[in-house]
Amino acid sequence: AVLMKQIDLNGITNLQPVCGTHEWYWSMDYTGGDLYEAQELFQKGDINSSHLYIIHYPDGKVYDILSIEGHYFGVPVYDNGALAILEVDFIKKVIEISQIQYECNQLINIVKIAEISLCSVKDCYNLRLHTSPLMLTRQSNDNDFEIIWPEQINFSIGNRESFRFREENKLYFSVWHEYPEYKEEVVVRMLYDGSILETLSGDIYIMPNGEKWNLK
Repeated sequence: AVLMKQIDLNGITNLQPVCGTHEWYWSMDYTGGDLYEAQELFQKGDINSSHLYIIHYPDGKVYDILSIEGHYFGVPVYDNGALAILEVDFIKKVIEISQIQYECNQLINIVKIAEISLCSVKDCYNLRLHTSPLMLTRQSNDNDFEIIWPEQINFSIGNRESFRFREENKLYFSVWHEYPEYKEEVVVRMLYDGSILETLSGDIYIMPNGEKWNLK
């Protein structure tokens, strides 16, 4: 028989790597970190919270991050040596950002680092954490991009652009074109006003250790 490590996630088997590290993974029920879907589920009264597991590699240690009624998790990220968690409390109408502190691969504490009014965003469409630095962004379906925290920045983007990552005062967006033939590009925009600085051919893939590969 094949020797396999047994990881008990109570049937939540959609294991995903935490962006920015190769030693942490996550698994979540119902929404997969989509807070727009979570908002709909809460409003319908279908599901009253979500459940997050954090898993360490290679030992397979599982950490159960429990939620309470009205709380739903976004996709966790890894930034500056710590895990960061996004959570929305739809009852109190607040967005919470927390850091999971750990030593020797053991989780020791969860510290809230930001609390933002849910009323400050139109909805939770594409609401998610990005790095680095750690920031909360939202991209609407009407081509509006905004950084909600720690800065407040808002500008329009193209209708096929999708935010990928930040490097200092530059924001990188992937975009695809259908005509006259299909191609992918990376649009580099200025942080403060969204002005286009340059356009790169191909796409950029972020590796588990945070390294960027330009695929052409």
